[in-house]
Amino acid sequence: MAFGDLLEQVGSTGRFQILHVTLLCIPVLMMASHNLLQNFVAAVPSHYCSTHTNLTQSELSPEETLLITVPLDQKGKPERCQRYIVPQWHLLDKNGTSMSREQGDIEDGFAVDLQGCTDGWSYNMTEMSSTIISDWHLVCDMRSLKQMGQTIYMGGVLVGAVIFGGLSDRYGRRILLLISNLLMAVAGTCTAFSSSFPLFCVFRFGCGMALSGLGLNTFSLIVEWIPTRVRTGVGTLTGYCYTLGQLILAVIAYFIRDWRWLTLTVSLPFYVFFLYSWWFHESSRWLALSNKPEQAIKNLKSVAKFNGRHEEGEKIDIKMLQESMKKEMSCSQGSYSVLDLFRTPIMRNMTVCLSAVWLSTSFAYYGLSMDLQKFGVDIYLIQVIFGAVDIPAKVVVTVSMSFIGRRPSQCGALILAGVTILINVLVPYDKQTLRTCLAVVGKGCLAASFNCCYLYSGELYPTIIRQNGMGWVSMMARIGAMVAPMVLLVGEYMPWLPGLIYGGAPILSGVAAIFLPETLGSPLPDTIQDVEDRGSGRRSKTPPKEAIILQDTQANLLKQAA
Repeated sequence: MAFGDLLEQVGSTGRFQILHVTLLCIPVLMMASHNLLQNFVAAVPSHYCSTHTNLTQSELSPEETLLITVPLDQKGKPERCQRYIVPQWHLLDKNGTSMSREQGDIEDGFAVDLQGCTDGWSYNMTEMSSTIISDWHLVCDMRSLKQMGQTIYMGGVLVGAVIFGGLSDRYGRRILLLISNLLMAVAGTCTAFSSSFPLFCVFRFGCGMALSGLGLNTFSLIVEWIPTRVRTGVGTLTGYCYTLGQLILAVIAYFIRDWRWLTLTVSLPFYVFFLYSWWFHESSRWLALSNKPEQAIKNLKSVAKFNGRHEEGEKIDIKMLQESMKKEMSCSQGSYSVLDLFRTPIMRNMTVCLSAVWLSTSFAYYGLSMDLQKFGVDIYLIQVIFGAVDIPAKVVVTVSMSFIGRRPSQCGALILAGVTILINVLVPYDKQTLRTCLAVVGKGCLAASFNCCYLYSGELYPTIIRQNGMGWVSMMARIGAMVAPMVLLVGEYMPWLPGLIYGGAPILSGVAAIFLPETLGSPLPDTIQDVEDRGSGRRSKTPPKEAIILQDTQANLLKQAA
């Protein structure tokens, strides 16, 4: 008897499992809201230097005041970071009406001196009532702080994965899920009431940590309470919950244009999630592996009773539980570390290639997703389109992986994503429709790549070191997400360079993925030797059972924390 047989005995996919998975999936809807919140709370409104203090009481119209205060840039729009040192009254004719700046300058025949925005900035808040940009003036010399804020948040995601991942294996999934929900609620609320940008970054770092804890422990509690045969369907459902969450964020942000209220709105539900999370049962599988068999049996009997299988639940005893956990106990014996990912030639080659795939996928994905304003389209509409494209992308890549194979699907998704991004660099900025279409295709390909690499990595790494391997590549993805916002800063000086980097990285990693072995229809490796045998062409000693069972159990929810 395996542990899965015990789950079948207590009700398989009964009322408990349905309610359990549903309640765990609901917070996933809101996780996308925090991951992509920066698109709306840090939207940059049109701005220019405030007028000279001696003009604030003048009888000039706002247009006339702007005319004599702020010069035009090369695009014919008011300069964002410079103004005239003194008002240029000569730009107004004798009758008090305005002439063009060019006409005034030609008549005077001399260049005027400019200065920075010493009296602050004026913002066009027709689209939003407030953002962190307008509240704390994160423009001009301070504009890099916007990208720094998102990098700090992603740093929290990385740190949270390290901390909560280790703690959940030691103290259990349920208690860490409770802590993560409470941390997200409190940190999100504090973010909404932040009085300064440094405090905002501190609390956003906390939100990032909480997001990792939520993703990791939600994943564990889902897969450890459902039978293997339904994990594929449940994993797919969970992935689409995150996709739906991107659409929900666009709707919420459309109706709530104040960044503080928006942040509070997407954070308050986690108080509710915290309260009902007390109902969740700790994983009996984890309890058994942690030498707590009595509590494991108690939970199994409780689930059986909830599912109307009380008599079957009463038959479970410690001997039956220990028998079912033999395989897991044997796999958990022995000491393995991240270093084992690099000790042997095939494992080393595989880990390097997978690291490139994960880092570039996350890097380009967040590079596209976190700068919606550059497309010149309504950011609410583009958020909906970017979220919706994930649905067909995941369907297509799932079919491709099943019929064509994992390796060509992974390579194709990455290379196609890179090519579309590079083509976009060549498209003139005024061709907004074409630019948006190319970006949507690229984003869809990157979403497909994410879907593929979770499955592919789980099948490539052997059982005894699979968690270490998945942890390593997930860390690479988070590093890519941290670096992505900073690349946008070079766009201030060379507008074409971010697109070149975002497009080149997936193409290079797509080429690297060619050197990975194909796993379609192959048995899952249990040991490092199985991997080495597969790479050298020798027949694996592992019997061809459970060939693709693990494919959707590894990390469907980890992508929310990536």
